[in-house]
Amino acid sequence: MTAVYGFTDYRSQGQTLPYVIVDIAKPPSDGLDLFNLYVALSQSPGRETIWLLRDFDGQMFLKTHDVALLAEDDRMERLDRITKEWWQKMGCEKKQTENE
Repeated sequence: MTAVYGFTDYRSQGQTLPYVIVDIAKPPSDGLDLFNLYVALSQSPGRETIWLLRDFDGQMFLKTHDVALLAEDDRMERLDRITKEWWQKMGCEKKQTENE
């Protein structure tokens, strides 16, 4: 026996784990999306250290992102661009560079 612990994909963000066992089967809540898959499969240093707990539906990887999520991403990019343009108009970039 080996001592182990488990946690959700959100809890694992920002961590690199030496070995992971991932369960990407469809949950009862039907709440698995591409973001969950990415987070779950990217916490290990490489393919050699990831083990899948059981078979899964390969169609999950062919889904597209939620339309509302894509729209929010576009909105955030637009706001970022507007903020950068405003920042440049105010001359703040030059002031910040001079102070460094």
